[in-house]
Parts: sequence; C-alpha cells; structure tokens
Amino acid sequence: MSMNRRTALGTALAAGLPLTPASAQSRPATTWRRGFDNQRVPDLGDGTFLNPLVAGDHPDPSILKDGRDYYLTFSTFDSYPGLVIWHSRDLVNWRPVTATLRQNIGSVWAPELCKHGSRYYIYIPVKASPNTIHVIWADKIEGPWSDPIDLQLPNHIDPGHAVAEDGSRWLFLSGGDRVRLSDDGLSRIGEPEHVYDPWHYPNDWDVEGFSPEGPKVMRHGGYYYMITAVGGTAGPPTGHMVIAARSKSLAGPWENCPHNPLVRTTSLDERWWSRGHATLVEGPDGSWWAVYHGYENGYWTLGRQTLLDPVEWTADGWFRMKGGDLSRPIAKPKGGSAQPHGFALSDDFSTLALGSKWNFFKPAADEAARARVEKNTLLLDARGKAPSDSAPLLLVAGDQAYQFECDIEIAPGGTAGLILFYDEKLYAGLGFDEKRFVTHQYGIERGRPANPHGRCMRMRVTNNRHIVSFHTSDDDGKTWARFDRGMEVSGYHHNVRGGFLMLRPGLYSAGAGTAKFRDFKFRAL
Repeated sequence: MSMNRRTALGTALAAGLPLTPASAQSRPATTWRRGFDNQRVPDLGDGTFLNPLVAGDHPDPSILKDGRDYYLTFSTFDSYPGLVIWHSRDLVNWRPVTATLRQNIGSVWAPELCKHGSRYYIYIPVKASPNTIHVIWADKIEGPWSDPIDLQLPNHIDPGHAVAEDGSRWLFLSGGDRVRLSDDGLSRIGEPEHVYDPWHYPNDWDVEGFSPEGPKVMRHGGYYYMITAVGGTAGPPTGHMVIAARSKSLAGPWENCPHNPLVRTTSLDERWWSRGHATLVEGPDGSWWAVYHGYENGYWTLGRQTLLDPVEWTADGWFRMKGGDLSRPIAKPKGGSAQPHGFALSDDFSTLALGSKWNFFKPAADEAARARVEKNTLLLDARGKAPSDSAPLLLVAGDQAYQFECDIEIAPGGTAGLILFYDEKLYAGLGFDEKRFVTHQYGIERGRPANPHGRCMRMRVTNNRHIVSFHTSDDDGKTWARFDRGMEVSGYHHNVRGGFLMLRPGLYSAGAGTAKFRDFKFRAL
C-alpha cells in the first residue's frame, strides 16, 4: 500500500468515514441474483451462494437447528415489534416467520434462540434502566410467545444457553461468566460466576477494545466448545474477531484454541469488515457452518449483515473457517430444500405487516393503535412534531442503492413524509405540510420552501450509494419534479453516532390528524 493511500485511509478511519479502497472499487464485482423488488439474494442458482446471507441490519445472529428446520433471530434494538424469527431448510434461503416481542422493554441486544425439550426460548439482553436479561417462551415457533420475564441480571449481556453433563441449564454471559437457570429456564439460581478468561490478541493490533462477548456453547465429539467475540463490534474494521475455547466440562477449565483468532478482517481491502459473533451449526448434509455478522466495505450505513462461512473440523479436535474473506461464491450445503429468499418491501397496504416488515422506532405502549389499514391505505395517526419524536415506521433495506416512493395525504395541521432514519438524532428526508416542504438533514429540520401540491402528493426518495435525491409528483407519478436539495449520507452510522443501528427507509406522521399512505413501492437499483 502506498504511503499516500495509507494516510488517506487512516484519516478516513479517524473521522469515522466509510472507506472504499481503490482496490475494492476496481475489483470485479460478483453479480448477486435478484429477488423481490430486485433485492439481492444469496443463492446464485448454480449450487453456490454469495454473502451476505441476510442483507441489511441483521446483527448478532442466533441460529437454531430443529430437525430439518433452521431458525434465526437477530438484535432488533429499539424497533418494535421486534425479534423476528426467520426460517430456512437449506441454510441459504430464508423467510421471516413472526415477530416474537411486541412489548417495548428497551433496546434489545444479542438474543439467544434455543429449544429445550419441546419448548422454544429466547433470552433477551436489554439496555434499559437498569440493564437486564429477559426471557420469552413458546410451545410453537410461530407463537404465541409469552410476555417477557425479567431474570434480574443487571450489567450482563449476550446470553448463550447450554446444558451441562448433569442436565442442569446455564446461561453463559459476556466477560467469561455464567449463571445457572431453573429447570424450566424461566428464572435464575444464584449469582453469576466467572469460569473463563478469553484469549487476548496482540497489543499492537488495531481494535476497539477487548470486550469479550457473544459466548455460544455447543457440544461436539466429547468437548464443549465456546465461540466468543473479542475486539469490539465496530470501530476499526480489523477489530472484531472470532475466538474459540473447549472443555470436557461445562464448568471448565477452558482451553483456548491455539489457532485463535479463527475469523478476523486483516486488510481494509476485504469486502467484509468487523467480522464476529459466530455460532456453529450443522448443515442438512452433515457439513458444518458458522453464522456471524460483519459490515460491508464502504457501507457501515447498512449495519451488521449476517454472513455464512463453511467450517472444517481438524485432526486436533479444533475447527477452522474455510470461506476466506467471503468475497467469492461458496458451494452451498447439500440437502435441504430451497424457498424464495426474503420478502417484498413494496406494500399495497392490503394488510398491516407490523414486525415482519414494518417496525416502529422507540414506540410508546399504545403505538400499534396509531397504525391501521383501510381500503389499501395505511392510516397513521400523527405523533410529535418531527421524525425525532414521531416513532416513525421503518424497513430494513439491504441493498447499496435503492428507491422508494409513496402517495401521501395529510390532514389539516399534519406533517408527513419519507425518511432515511438512523435514530432520533440522525436522519434525513423530506416532509411537507399544507403550505411548505420541510427538509430533514443531520437529524434537524432545515429549509422550508413553498409546497405547490397542497395536502396530497406522491414522493420518491433515491439513495444511490449514499447520494440522496428527492422527487415529487402531483399526477400519480406520471411526471416528476426534482426537489432542489440533495444529500450525502455515508456518515449516518454507528462509528459516528453510536447505537449499532443502520440507516433505514421509512415514513412518518407528525403534527395533527391522520396521514394516509398508499401504493408504497420499493426497488433496489
């Protein structure tokens, strides 16, 4: 790497800017297959797949193999309904099943989905006052799911469920701790105890911090294996990594893998950065795989996306990942059966897909009552004065470039529009009231030029690899007028703002009355 390029990359990292190194720009791009709304899908249709496995913000993946079926859930933070469960039978093609958490209990981090006996459980760490871990359960994966039960475990995150040799149940926690669970898994017994000191990387590596987290425990060939993340989940692209340890007993002692780290981004030229938080799972053909997350090079705004990496067990009883930097197609696991991957983000509002498609951001207890559908129209009661306090409705879009549009009609005194939303202090978009437009940029409301359309218009937002433009139409999209305000949003991400979120497309209704949204169309570019 030249000195000039090294300096430029270092300057961008220090400023929290997304990086697209020259070699990444010039590298021939493998073409993804396209699915619903032209969204990229992993299955290339020729016996191979190309990461990401689940595009867009699907971090901290927790995977469960249940007979022939596989289920995944992810951190959903302040989005509700949350903790959506996805289903697959081939480990590559996934569809959402249901949202399991409808009560706002705080920001949800790194859940653990597991099955014990015939019952399903999700252990849910929550950033709230105070931080704690909840559990919900169901007798069928589709639900109904129970209300959350507080295990009263302050200051611990990232639970990993495990069953000891004597049948007792445990949660492993961040930092190398564990705590015993009751037989029904719905309460804890005693206090957490420290059982493991994780492997530490060399001091001259560029990382965010030690932060041992995400312990996932499995039993294989006479050993318990614990897979852990260290190095920090964001910050420098080379920080986050996967390490492993093993023990004959769940109580330890734990032997660190001599090959650690098993996964780590080592070059800024790699397609995937900050890779970590892994779980091992057996494929339908008996092969082994690791599911973990990573940031896409140059697209921190898409959040941490779910990745799939082939695993090989070695003669010394350890394992290694075989996918390299995951930039190239990988042979799919054999066996199983495929299904269409993902789902359409376009919406005719014949029904209200809360949870499986749309989520409120930081909703109040009565938030769901604000939204309803009638005659293919979404009716969204106004709340607050701007996107920051209106609990907007948001989607997860996993493509580098996309466009979305919608008919919007406001009530007298109302304001509504389309947005790209990170959190309540960082968003961009365009809204309008009866007389004026309102531009949203950097999480604030800016210029207010005159609105010639009145209380009804069609609005379009284009996010073309972080370059954002807006168009409006008063003839159902036959002709469009470009709004005279463009934006660049590559800095709307965690390393600038914190929060571990993504920049999400969505809509909002503020001020007074009820806004009406019709014919929402999404298309990846």
